[in-house]
Amino acid sequence: MSETTTPRSKPAPAAALADSTRPLADEPKGRTGAARILASRDAITIYALLAFLVYAAIAIPRFASPVTTGFLLLDVIPVLLIAMPMTLIIITGEIDLSVASTAGLTSALMGVLWAGGMDIWLVLAICLLAGTAAGMFNGFLIAVLGLPSLAVTIGTLALFRGLALVVIGDNAVANFPKELTAFFTSKLGGTGIPTVMIGVVLVMLFFGILLHFTPFGRGLYAMGYSKEAATFVGIKVARSKFWLYVASGVVASLAGIYWTLRYTSARSDNASGLELAVIAAVLLGGVSIFGGKGTIPGVIAGVLLIGTLNYALRLGRVSDVVLITVTGLLLIASVVAPSIGSGIKEWRHTRRVRRSFSRDTGGGGTAPHRVQKTDRTKEKENNDV
Repeated sequence: MSETTTPRSKPAPAAALADSTRPLADEPKGRTGAARILASRDAITIYALLAFLVYAAIAIPRFASPVTTGFLLLDVIPVLLIAMPMTLIIITGEIDLSVASTAGLTSALMGVLWAGGMDIWLVLAICLLAGTAAGMFNGFLIAVLGLPSLAVTIGTLALFRGLALVVIGDNAVANFPKELTAFFTSKLGGTGIPTVMIGVVLVMLFFGILLHFTPFGRGLYAMGYSKEAATFVGIKVARSKFWLYVASGVVASLAGIYWTLRYTSARSDNASGLELAVIAAVLLGGVSIFGGKGTIPGVIAGVLLIGTLNYALRLGRVSDVVLITVTGLLLIASVVAPSIGSGIKEWRHTRRVRRSFSRDTGGGGTAPHRVQKTDRTKEKENNDV
């Protein structure tokens, strides 16, 4: 009996299997150019700010006035100042919770030195040096020793506030030079805009240019995505972190000086809780708590939005407890909303992958396994023959 040779069946072509690496036909294309900017998180924050300003001007009595503009900006100046270096720090994936305590320590030191008879300009210089030293201490522990920023700055939050209490105790100093206190509350003509906003704008421009138009700023985004990759391409990660914390300490001391002269009172508890408002504004402005994302314009809008909400609630005689609650809710929403959005995008992408897989396999989700099983069965039959 002659043997009949039956050719072995060829494996199923690769095209018959679902290819998860190729683009899906129905996958929506990402936004580019102006459309991407206009739909970004920081742009949405700007829209929300403008919408609330229009609503408040129409619905809240006395809101649309130069007086409101002046008091509103005076209230948000400390948050605006501290939010600038905080933005850069969070973009790198770190955080600084000690900023309010640094401002309080600066205020206490300022009061004691002035009460001791020292020249006011020398007092201001020493306060700035104290803020610099506080930032260097944080930077050394985090950047040089490699300790986690959350743990370090929680510790220095308590440390600096305790030092402020040691320096000035329960006392308060209020007899600062009238020309300085008058300057820090003066306005530009009839606009209601505080004169000190000129310096604040310069600080915002400095950090905006540093982040968005320099190689150093681009390196911060790279550090936020992956510190290992940033180190591999030549970015000095530790040195960058160190100087960011130094900048945070200096700006926090500026905020402490402003706080003291605006309210004409140096106390150990000045600026308490300010770090909550700063972090909430930064995250609300589109900066990712995980690092790698964020812009200065979005953060400015976030600061102004929270400040406007709080001021409007104050006009409505809402208690400070409610104001703190609102700030906390905004902070939670700033963290949760991006995660929900990312989860929805991932779910929709998974559905498209499964739909494409089903089409490529003729509607059977396990078609590749059936094809492979059929091929093995045919091969066995051929060998038997």
